[in-house]
Amino acid sequence: MGRYIQAEKDVKIFVEDIGQGTPVIFVHGWPLNHLIFEYQYTFLAARGYRCIGMDLRGFGKSDAPWEGYSYDRMADDLRAVIDELQLENAVLVGYSMGGAVAVRYMARHHEHGISRLLLAVPATPSFTRRDDFQHGIEPDVLTGQLIEAAMKDRPAMLAKVGLKVIKARARPLLMVWLGSLCLQASHHGTVKAAAALRDEDLRQDLARITVPTVIFQGKKDKICEPKLAEKTCLGIRGSRIVCFENSGHALMFDEQDKFNEELLAFLKDTEI
Repeated sequence: MGRYIQAEKDVKIFVEDIGQGTPVIFVHGWPLNHLIFEYQYTFLAARGYRCIGMDLRGFGKSDAPWEGYSYDRMADDLRAVIDELQLENAVLVGYSMGGAVAVRYMARHHEHGISRLLLAVPATPSFTRRDDFQHGIEPDVLTGQLIEAAMKDRPAMLAKVGLKVIKARARPLLMVWLGSLCLQASHHGTVKAAAALRDEDLRQDLARITVPTVIFQGKKDKICEPKLAEKTCLGIRGSRIVCFENSGHALMFDEQDKFNEELLAFLKDTEI
């Protein structure tokens, strides 16, 4: 069931709420929306879980204000969803940039309502390189390939990024579908969230996470390199990595059965 939740004045966040049982909150990556997890919703709802997928502001069916694309504001939007739905002991699942938003939420809102955390190929602890962090993409490269390219020709930019996510020749229809999800995003939201990807630094947030945490990482990922997962794991005490040997950035499609089974296993651990 879809509904809108007021996050702040004049800004509503769209949420899909499916099933009953332990709540599992899904936060999508850039520049997608909640439908990226549709196979997980069906899989988990049939097994007694409540799946809650939110569209980040500027994406999918959520409102797209001109401002508010920092991780802090997006984390606050997530808090509004959790409070409105009165969620407790939920499992938070963040994919790519959604993983970064999830990490900021856990630190900024003191893990409110969350009992466990799953980060899938997260854009953490920093998506771009810094003077004291030599992993990820160069900031100038991101600016050129994502921001400036989106300002000139967003469909062309998305097509190029998509080639790094999915093997087009192997999954042509999936490429078309993913592209359609990306084009549902607002133009300015796409650009400003990309700036957040470039500028935000979550290294200090990781140490504030205390709940059981697992990181899913595709070994062939060309978007969030495996080294980022290693650094994230080192920063979150007691966390562990589950490797997907035959996956790139779209591990929920590259190894869908394994993704679902590993996700279910993590959820079952929650109930012990």
